[in-house]
Amino acid sequence: MISRFRLLPEAASTIAGSVDQLYWFIAAISAGFSFAVAGMILFFVIRYRRRETGREHPESDGVLSLEILWSGIPFLISMVMFVWGAVVFLEMRTPPADSMQIFAVGKRWMWKVQHLEGRREINELHIPVGRPVKITMTSEDVIHSFFVPAFRVKQDAVPGRYSEFWFEATKTGEYHLFCSEFCGTQHARMIGKVVVMEPADYQAWLGSTERGGSRLSMAEAGEEAFVELGCASCHGEGDGSRGPSLRGLAGSQIRMPDGTMRVADATYLRQSILQPLAVVRDGWDPVMPSFQGQLTEDRVLELIAYINSLESGDAASGVSPVAEAIEENEETPWM
Repeated sequence: MISRFRLLPEAASTIAGSVDQLYWFIAAISAGFSFAVAGMILFFVIRYRRRETGREHPESDGVLSLEILWSGIPFLISMVMFVWGAVVFLEMRTPPADSMQIFAVGKRWMWKVQHLEGRREINELHIPVGRPVKITMTSEDVIHSFFVPAFRVKQDAVPGRYSEFWFEATKTGEYHLFCSEFCGTQHARMIGKVVVMEPADYQAWLGSTERGGSRLSMAEAGEEAFVELGCASCHGEGDGSRGPSLRGLAGSQIRMPDGTMRVADATYLRQSILQPLAVVRDGWDPVMPSFQGQLTEDRVLELIAYINSLESGDAASGVSPVAEAIEENEETPWM
């Protein structure tokens, strides 16, 4: 029984060791100062207790060197904590360039996960061992928090915006997944698991069509939505288009009407779809309708995945099924 007792969960990610070292350092410093202060209080209570009634004690103006010492040492220790914590934080917030992309949506009371290849999961996340994984997520209702104790990662999912974090699992197995932000009456039931697999096993699982498998990747599903919503009627490749071309848009610098520049990241693309009048590009008229309330967060993520795929030239608006849809119906409906 005692051998199974753990002060901390099993460490199963590359960042876990750094987080644990910082935690134990702060814990040791806190414990050391707590015992030191308690010991000094006890010593002074005994050593300098009142012995004779009415006895006067000489006043003291203090010792400057002692005051500098007890102020300087805690300051230096706190700065070590700050710098060390900042280094670990930056490491946790800077995913490697070759990270595998996975999308997650929090909803009372479940986690909906979707892989770029099209595989979907509910309250489960399958990943390969030894591969950096970047999670882009949002929430459909209230604030949730994606927490995997074994990986030492926790990130809030906030309605109306995207948040990102990454990790790299170092051990195969199953690990607890929690929502660590109180989100309603069934918050305690919003639990799941992360399944870390060998790369070959993960590829086999990814290609399976059972339990959430899909014949379409996220980009392909996004292209279907692009056609169904009539987006190609404005975002074509020709000079007469009412909207800008989407080829190469993702990740580029966008000039706004006030002259400022903005990166066309996932947050910008989401806002362009749901609140287009708030992010009108310089040189274009504010004519795009809003799709707020008409698309689920999953659908928006698929559209973003499709737009991201256009930068490589593998697909383009106005090509293949999109072009065919325009030819069949010149006045493609908005929805």
